[in-house]
Amino acid sequence: MRRTLVAVMAMAVITPVALAGCGKDDDKGASAWMGTPSAGASAGPSAGAGTSREESAIVPISLAVTPAAGKTGVPVSAEIGLKVAGAKVTTVTVKDAAGKAVAGTLREDGSAWVPSSPLKTKQKYAVNVVATADDGTTKTAGTTFTTMGKPGKKTGTGLYLFDDHTYGVAMPVVVEFSPGIKKADRAAVQRRLFVTTTPAQPGVWSWTPNGTQAYYRGPEFWKSGTTLKVRVALGGLPTGGGRYGDRDRSATAKIGRKFEMKVDNATKKMTVVQDGKTVKTMPVSLGKKSTPSSSGVMVVMEKKADTIFDTTAELGPDEGYRTEIQFAQRLTWSGQYIHSAPWSVGDQGRRNVSHGCVNVAPGNARWLFDRTLIGDPVTVKGTGDKLSYGNGWTPWDKPWSEFVKGSALPVPAELK
Repeated sequence: MRRTLVAVMAMAVITPVALAGCGKDDDKGASAWMGTPSAGASAGPSAGAGTSREESAIVPISLAVTPAAGKTGVPVSAEIGLKVAGAKVTTVTVKDAAGKAVAGTLREDGSAWVPSSPLKTKQKYAVNVVATADDGTTKTAGTTFTTMGKPGKKTGTGLYLFDDHTYGVAMPVVVEFSPGIKKADRAAVQRRLFVTTTPAQPGVWSWTPNGTQAYYRGPEFWKSGTTLKVRVALGGLPTGGGRYGDRDRSATAKIGRKFEMKVDNATKKMTVVQDGKTVKTMPVSLGKKSTPSSSGVMVVMEKKADTIFDTTAELGPDEGYRTEIQFAQRLTWSGQYIHSAPWSVGDQGRRNVSHGCVNVAPGNARWLFDRTLIGDPVTVKGTGDKLSYGNGWTPWDKPWSEFVKGSALPVPAELK
């Protein structure tokens, strides 16, 4: 009972069509490491053309700026490329045709200045850059360019993270693309995915094979109390095939307490561990032999106190069913849930009778539902089916050494 994810664009996220291994849900589900801009450059006024002090004869300053002067048809995602020697860029000023300054920041490596939001279409921009040497010598360079009109084809994007929400410690940063990004285009896209963690923790982006999702995670679960600040700066960015990113997206969210659910088919029990301490165990019934549950490391993706599972279209009138479900917590796109199953209480802890979901008693289902967060990890082991990568938010199902291989950009040696 598995289906391919069909993405539907919404204002803030791509909302996947809700399917169910235990049945189809009538409602629809919700929902850098490289190149993070720094605050090292201002968008305020800078010195005019020329030098304010004679350049050093020992280490002359060289400064080149892109886009090339007079260039037209520039994407609204354009960065100001900076190539400097003998000094450091101290000021970047970008102004539109009306003389209004554009906000932006330098990349950490100083290679470019990134606008804080997409530029306007069919607009002329003037750039002035100042580089300053250690002895105070400065050099300026500038350019002008004109942006392109509105693109005809766009890549839909989604960010499964919302402002002011609190998530579980396994919450990956998930960016979705429709259609998927081809391998040749992923590096350029990845360079525009920015994540800042407070306190600072290492992390890497990794792509699913079909390029429809990119995940960001660290070697370990996030520390409780972490703040995640994310910018998906893809508005107007060329994404391949003549398409451009639909818009910029951003969110700042928190990570809560550590709450883990561990399901073992051998014992048919779930063990709940909070902040390293076992707080509850409960019997479960998993997928029967013909519809086994998936083994792997998943996370809670969505919670619904009341919903309907409907498999009549999928299985036909004889095998299909339509059932009201309470306290459902989605684990996969294909429809594996943890949910209340009063009809299987007698089987829980003894035998597997579900259509792939984790069945628990009504009281246990409510107890879990009242305590879980989106992004809490759920590990299922010992079943007859292995979790398919990308069927849900699955980055934790790969060991770190394998996960980093999915990055489209080089990974620092210390993170491999």
